[in-house]
Amino acid sequence: MIAMQKNDELKIYRGQDYIISDHIVIHQATLGDICEYGEQDYYSMVYQLTATPQSMKYQLWKMGVDYTAISSFELFYSILYKLYPQEKTSILFGSLDLTRFQIMQHKENGSVFLYQEMENQPVIIDEFTYDMMMDYLCQVHMVQRDEKQPANESTKMILIEDARDDYERNKNKEYHSQLKNMISAMVNCEGFKYNHSEVWNMKINAFMDSVRRVSKIKNANLLLQSGYSGFGINLKEISNKQIDWLGELE
Repeated sequence: MIAMQKNDELKIYRGQDYIISDHIVIHQATLGDICEYGEQDYYSMVYQLTATPQSMKYQLWKMGVDYTAISSFELFYSILYKLYPQEKTSILFGSLDLTRFQIMQHKENGSVFLYQEMENQPVIIDEFTYDMMMDYLCQVHMVQRDEKQPANESTKMILIEDARDDYERNKNKEYHSQLKNMISAMVNCEGFKYNHSEVWNMKINAFMDSVRRVSKIKNANLLLQSGYSGFGINLKEISNKQIDWLGELE
């Protein structure tokens, strides 16, 4: 068994496979891979697999489940891991078939884990492994997970009602590609080094990073030009983070 590794930002940016164990390896898709798979289906799967009880509060409420009473891992092993067959998840997990896992429980401490055998080897997803998988998927796709808990019961019900309204409002809304607009903008931007033919080979994290980085560079340049012109903003009133185009992306 290969030892667990901590997610590495540079390796994620480079687009390397993330090896958790011999049989749990997460691949990072290219723009071309996502286009062939179907952008809407791809992101729907990513958002479903990385969902938290908070992001599914209305759906859980309809099922009679209190979203504040379960953890993200409990949601995963109760519902989410069974949603997609191997031919759907292969773009992320290769030959690993999530639907073949069985729910098991440690006799010693009662903790739950998912188990299957592949090539006569045990493959286990416990809560620690799950956290590593979700952290990687979220970092790759720049997904912010909702893990906020309501302050009280009345706030919880208001949030559920808001989530219901959002669900009803959006359930029949026509899907429009977000990647198409970003790709179009980037290949026509002087700060981007890939043309229309080359961009499809970019891994998704590097592309999304480029979108944010070019935007940060342009914004920093505009602020500096305005500040040094003598007729614009006062640079002393601007945060260094806004003009440091080498800084962290938000």
